Amino acid sequence: MSNTSSLLEKSRFNMIEQQIRPAGILDEKVLNALLNLSRDAFVSDNYKNIAYTDTEIPIEVDGTQTYETMLVPRLEARFAEALQLKPTDTVLEIGTGSGFQAALLSQLCANVISVEIDSKIAAFAKANLEKNHIANVTVEVGDGQNGWGSVEYPAILVTGSLPTLNDTLKYKLAVGGRLIAVVGTGQTMKLLRITRESASQFTEEVLQETYIKPLRGPVVSRFKF
Repeated sequence: MSNTSSLLEKSRFNMIEQQIRPAGILDEKVLNALLNLSRDAFVSDNYKNIAYTDTEIPIEVDGTQTYETMLVPRLEARFAEALQLKPTDTVLEIGTGSGFQAALLSQLCANVISVEIDSKIAAFAKANLEKNHIANVTVEVGDGQNGWGSVEYPAILVTGSLPTLNDTLKYKLAVGGRLIAVVGTGQTMKLLRITRESASQFTEEVLQETYIKPLRGPVVSRFKF
């Protein structure tokens, strides 16, 4: 093993022991999935040395900043744990980013359908997933904030914050399904888990307070005729 790869292995181990376990994320399935994934393979070369640090990492595509970021590892792990995934589940992920969150979920469920509004970022994520031999994630380009397609999902994850949670998204859950989203504005937001108990009943749990960047919506032209 080269010095670089042994250093990255050590960084990965330290990420789990020094960031993720202390944050109270103890689900061994999630921790093992993180140990088996090279987070450094989902960042551009400029950021490989900080791939396992407790910081958001800019998503750079072909040397150009996208002004989107990878979330800190403990939040990615928290999302994965909070979804309570079964091996047979299909997950809808809204906001693909680098593809790493989808890669993590893919180790815990049957399939991930990930929707990314920015076609350049979607292509970057697809390439990252392919080079890491992850075959059970489908990346699609579009605006997923009201769900995607006409099916209901056992699990939905929104990777950018929403000012409020709309009912359309909740009704995209199958009965028994879980939706994880960060909701709010300003510096204090709530990480919520919504569970669909029946056709018309939902329960809502606040898991923690946090802050993440808003989910990017469609770009609206300000040009007026």
